[in-house]
Amino acid sequence: MRLLTGVGVGPGDPDLVTVKAVRVLQAADVVFVPILADGPEGPGRAEATVRAHIDGDTIRAVSFALSDRGGRTAERLNAWDEAARAVVAAFEDGAESIAFATIGDPNIYSTFSYLAQSVRTLMPDAAVETVPGITAMQDLASRSGTVLAEGREVLALFPMTAGLEAYERALEAFDTVVAYKGGRFLPEMLQAVEKAGRSEQTVFGAALGLPEEVVGAVADLDPDTIGGAPYLSTVITTAQRRGRGGAL
Repeated sequence: MRLLTGVGVGPGDPDLVTVKAVRVLQAADVVFVPILADGPEGPGRAEATVRAHIDGDTIRAVSFALSDRGGRTAERLNAWDEAARAVVAAFEDGAESIAFATIGDPNIYSTFSYLAQSVRTLMPDAAVETVPGITAMQDLASRSGTVLAEGREVLALFPMTAGLEAYERALEAFDTVVAYKGGRFLPEMLQAVEKAGRSEQTVFGAALGLPEEVVGAVADLDPDTIGGAPYLSTVITTAQRRGRGGAL
């Protein structure tokens, strides 16, 4: 059986890769890792995390347009198709088990879902599985001492690619709002949080677990961080809580 497994490797800290993820990566004949099509040279975050746990001989990089600029353009779709063809070629060369390492979780805003669709189209008999990974919202919650939800509180996971107006509505409608992919929108996001009266319950995180990590209350962010936050930034706004058990 030809098996393609999407493996979540967490936000970037090698210590947050699960035991199962390491086992699957070590057992795979080939491990594909995504890299930015126009990014800097050297290993990306997923590749660096994988290399902390396995021999590099099985690792192969495939190019993706991972930023939010341009939407689902033909260029981005072609990149997914090209990566799928690389996976199929590896199967045809004799690989039986292929892993694709993805930052975070393969079932949450991951490039893996697009890759898997394309592979299934090209090779319908290939089986697809996933290994869950720790997400940025979980890691940021831990590093900042933030409780994501209590009792009956409702948590919304929101991609900033959905737009600022929708983000403002989410802040009005949900107890806790976690925003992903918000780097270039950060100044406007902070204005929306202030407008909603929720700045005191909001924390920011980027490059979690890496040397350049930034974690803290939004009120403490310096102008350089606000104006130059990376694409993979996370903002958590929690509910206003009124003491222990208030939401039970």
